[in-house]
Amino acid sequence: MKNTKLRVAWIIPNVFCYLMLIGFSSFIALNAEGLKEISRLGIWVFVMIILFLVSIFGSYRIWTWIKEGKI
Repeated sequence: MKNTKLRVAWIIPNVFCYLMLIGFSSFIALNAEGLKEISRLGIWVFVMIILFLVSIFGSYRIWTWIKEGKI
């Protein structure tokens, strides 16, 4: 492990992105009918998909940096 502090500084926000994704998914699952009534379900699903893509991309970048020895 080259630089533990830098590695942790990148991994912690990524973990919070995954926790937000779980929170958004739970919120949408519990309130889907109400969101559909006020025509906001599509927006919430779109935000959840974007957050999922950001989380996956962040994980991939961290993994490649660790593999290359940068962090």
